[in-house]
Amino acid sequence: MANQDKDNLTAVLYKVNDLRLEQRPIPEPKDDQVLLKMGCVGICGSDIHYLVHGRINKFIVESPMICGHEASGVVVKLGKNVTKLKIGDRVAIEPGVPCRKCSFCKEGRYNLCEDIFFCATPPDDGNLSRYYAHAADFCYKLPDHVSLEEGALLEPLSVGVHACRRAGVCLGSTVLITGAGPIGLVSLISAKAMGASKVVITDLLQHRLDQAKKLGADFTIQVGKGETEDELVNQIHSLMGEAPEKTIDCSGAEATIRLAILATKSGGVVVLVGMGSPEVKVPLVNACAREVDLRGVFRYCNDYPIALALVASGKADVKQLITHNFKLEETIKAFEVARTGEGNPIKVMIHCN
Repeated sequence: MANQDKDNLTAVLYKVNDLRLEQRPIPEPKDDQVLLKMGCVGICGSDIHYLVHGRINKFIVESPMICGHEASGVVVKLGKNVTKLKIGDRVAIEPGVPCRKCSFCKEGRYNLCEDIFFCATPPDDGNLSRYYAHAADFCYKLPDHVSLEEGALLEPLSVGVHACRRAGVCLGSTVLITGAGPIGLVSLISAKAMGASKVVITDLLQHRLDQAKKLGADFTIQVGKGETEDELVNQIHSLMGEAPEKTIDCSGAEATIRLAILATKSGGVVVLVGMGSPEVKVPLVNACAREVDLRGVFRYCNDYPIALALVASGKADVKQLITHNFKLEETIKAFEVARTGEGNPIKVMIHCN
């Protein structure tokens, strides 16, 4: 890295609706870290939530926080213990680095680690900057034919992979996905890549459903036109010719969680990915009487290598998700587009260098 290169422009959220670009020192990598010249950072729904509300559940922005966690970059400096990466490697960054010592980490469920560092989740800083240091073993080398944009999109794709694995999606599965935002769409991509035979996806917005069709959805349903629950359940069953075995709720709204439970086949699985109100009213007795399993999803765990394999093999075309591109200097405008929905964004990508 050239000595004259002192520019580390960084996006910092100070408080609600107060996002600033400022210079920060270029970090020095610790022994087990690499310093990355950042490539691409996608804007996630959680980034916008922190901007608008200043908190998600128990995570509250109480001091200035660097934004960004859907990211990729190029290795420019190695910590002294790093042997698996070299300078010049292009990598995808898994943003959650766990303690590696607790029972959850030892059981291989490190996403549940209570001491996990997770980029851009208060109080942890993210990586929307020119340079960023990260644990080397949570950086995944990209093959030459996989772009930095695709590397950044491994983060949301891993959520979809994790959701499908939690649901048990496999060859021939019939799947309902409620919500066709970015996470609904990566869940669709993952389900199809894992062999789902029929996928129906619902959303309020037609442009999202149009994108879902391009990404392989067999059926789409635009909701929010005053239909009753029963009418929607019947429409799903009619389109699929049966009740879906697996349902993935990517909305978190009470209405979609209810629909997920009521529409799913007896003995099936409902996976809850979307984060909505802390408490919702759901038909629990219906789920119990029909042995419908309800499973939660929190981020992902051991899913990055699978997501990378799906992209590298061509089975997961995530590039179609990118609708808007901005330079790092245009971060404020990029967040405004993501916040307002101006121009029907699906994934807004920021190019850091």
